[in-house]
Amino acid sequence: MLLDFQKHIDTSFSFLKNKKLLVTISGGVDSVVLTHLLFQLKFNISLAHCNFHLRGKESSLDEKFVEKLALELKSKFFVKSFETKAYAENNNISIQMAARELRYTWFDDLLKKESFDYLITAHHLDDNLETFLINFSRGTGLDGLTGIPAVNNNIIRPLLLFNRIEIENYANNNKILWREDLSNAETKYLRNKLRHDIIPLLKELNPNFLDSFTKTIENLKASKEIISDRITTIKNQVIIEENGILKFNIGQLHGLNNTQTYLFELLKIYGFTAWNDIMGLLSAQSGKQVYSKTHRIIKDRDFLILSEISENEVGKAFEINEFDDKLGINGFEIEIKNISKQYFENKNVVSKNRQIVYIDKSLLKFPLKVRKWQNGDYFYPLGMQGKKKLSKYFKEIKLSLFEKENIWLICSEDKIVWVIDNRLDNRFKITDATQNILKIKIL
Repeated sequence: MLLDFQKHIDTSFSFLKNKKLLVTISGGVDSVVLTHLLFQLKFNISLAHCNFHLRGKESSLDEKFVEKLALELKSKFFVKSFETKAYAENNNISIQMAARELRYTWFDDLLKKESFDYLITAHHLDDNLETFLINFSRGTGLDGLTGIPAVNNNIIRPLLLFNRIEIENYANNNKILWREDLSNAETKYLRNKLRHDIIPLLKELNPNFLDSFTKTIENLKASKEIISDRITTIKNQVIIEENGILKFNIGQLHGLNNTQTYLFELLKIYGFTAWNDIMGLLSAQSGKQVYSKTHRIIKDRDFLILSEISENEVGKAFEINEFDDKLGINGFEIEIKNISKQYFENKNVVSKNRQIVYIDKSLLKFPLKVRKWQNGDYFYPLGMQGKKKLSKYFKEIKLSLFEKENIWLICSEDKIVWVIDNRLDNRFKITDATQNILKIKIL
């Protein structure tokens, strides 16, 4: 196995050579064999062990075993204890999910703190099969049927080519000791039930079942690449990006065969699950929304608008004091500069840029207030007669729901001075009587 492992590394993971590697090790046969293989090939490895305190004294013995192995191999050793049950209860999640969240959060911290290049895990071919069957039994898309990725950003799984029997045989032949987790024999968990009851039957029906599974995974991955290419083409047809916001053309979506499948592929990375509701947006009235934990989709006339969910900032206000020159606000900056009337006239400054305004400073009452617009706000739009409610003004200039929600104002006392990145208020414009001018620019 060592020779096959070396060939596999040379073929698929040559980038690991001369890198600083953190190996996750439980003490079980898979992670112990992986550690020995990497040590034999003279990789620069350190070991990381999680003590989840789920098996009483056995958990402590696992930790001591791994620490002893690290000493024998002269590898740096990291260990972290977790109150896993309490974490699961507090977050209303399963023990398995709690352990996963805890360990990967810690691993991420270790990688950054200790400047490791890659995290190495001991997932193997049988783990891959179990994950495939779990996803299949619960219902999944193609992503859930293409197995555990061998490379996932900085997480590397070099044992996926090898099955459990090969790994155990290598350990026995080389007299490598490991710790046996007796809870792996319990069938109350779905993964263990598949491992002990279902998969042996499949292997009995087809002695070459793992080989067949490997070929199936390869075929599914190839199909996934074809679909990915098609989705890229469709993205260019149906999506418009404006200022970081994605707008999906509803007419173009309706013209696709199997629109729901395309929507799933286009939106799945944003965490949506209510696919029937998303399909309903296509024929819904403007204003209807569907949320995921991180994003939302808004129906707005002829488009579905995708935006990231941000903190509601209605009611938040920032101040511009008279001698400020810059103010940072939620993703943009306001630059403030005093300009003399003479400079303004000599340079013949006329701004056609909506992100710059020139204001008669003498008409302002400091500190100025910067806030989100609210229902009932009104102003006197420059170039128009009389006052107008912002809600009506936004409708007239056909702002989308998302664009309206992200409008900020600069106000002097209770008067709107500037609808930022849009229109100045007529009451604060420069006139022949103006002497001191304030230039405000959005960066």
